[in-house]
Amino acid sequence: MKFKADRASLLKALAHVQSVVERRNTIPILANVMIAVRDNALSLTATDMEIAIVEDVPAVTLGPGACTAPAATLYDIVRKLPDGAEVEMEHPGGEAQLSLRAGRYHTNLVVLPTDDFPQMTAGSLSHRFQLSAQQLRGVIDRTRFAISTEETRYYLNGIYLHAAESDGESVLRAVATDGHRLARVEEKLPEGAAAMPGVIVPRKTVNELRKLLDEVSGAVDVGLSDTRIQFHFDNVLLTSKLIDGTFPEYDRVIPRGNDKILRVNVKDFAEAVGRVAAISAEKQRPVKLTLSRDLLVLSASSPEAGVATEELDADRVQYDASPLEIGFQARYLNDITDQIAERVEFRFSDGAAPTVVVDGADERALYVLMPMRV
Repeated sequence: MKFKADRASLLKALAHVQSVVERRNTIPILANVMIAVRDNALSLTATDMEIAIVEDVPAVTLGPGACTAPAATLYDIVRKLPDGAEVEMEHPGGEAQLSLRAGRYHTNLVVLPTDDFPQMTAGSLSHRFQLSAQQLRGVIDRTRFAISTEETRYYLNGIYLHAAESDGESVLRAVATDGHRLARVEEKLPEGAAAMPGVIVPRKTVNELRKLLDEVSGAVDVGLSDTRIQFHFDNVLLTSKLIDGTFPEYDRVIPRGNDKILRVNVKDFAEAVGRVAAISAEKQRPVKLTLSRDLLVLSASSPEAGVATEELDADRVQYDASPLEIGFQARYLNDITDQIAERVEFRFSDGAAPTVVVDGADERALYVLMPMRV
């Protein structure tokens, strides 16, 4: 195997693929990246046996072949090469070391057999459809904050993606919940997705995909089966195992009859929450909302620091239901308001019941928030 590649192109691809490599693992081959020249094309592959990323890299290919090299070491070397450098790699095969040259710099890296490298991209995927990168970014951003990190409830450790009906329209629905809050986002059902199974995409896959999507503007091809999901865009192929579990019947926890409506400018609300919550150093800072006609008072207290309050009046608040007091964790409020552009709408029942939160301009995203005792 032999090729020459521009340092910038190689670095970008290495940054993507080495991101999935687990720093601590008991299987040495999983710390390596597969470097392959096949059919006059260069590709890099990394996997942790749950996710695999394959990325094609522009290169001048001078000989076919493949080897595996330490991902973190290779990334660090290429990162420290000067801008504009041309990187040449050569591997004669077998157990010989991988030679890397750039200008006057030269190093040899120990390789491991390619036969030991796990293959995750093979096999057919029965359902295929397309989403725009913008749609996929929006779905992820508006749901992933609610993914549970509690490993014992592993079936909540991802985003549940499935086809559903909403007001007579077929939609692709994404749901995440940690038991304290729930996020549900809908997009028009893409062609080819109608018969897809409901799948749970793991948290690590969601986060890796979201990083990659920052650089994508076109369409994303999605393929899935009961056990795997694959995303293909530009010159990147990301394949992931799915969580083998049953997502709870989330519809049962979404209140239908909450009739006390608060509408407030989201920037004013979020900034006020941040100011009153600053009084407490607790991680789970409760903020109390006291509501009366066209008036919202936010307050928080701390045994060490005292009490903080802020009023939002009729210029910024619409509320004409009966008076209400309710408390929420400040971080949970901010996680939701971060996804809303201008006006947020809260739908309450009483001070102890779940609250529904929607974007005043876009009801495709819906959130449910459990109150706290304050």
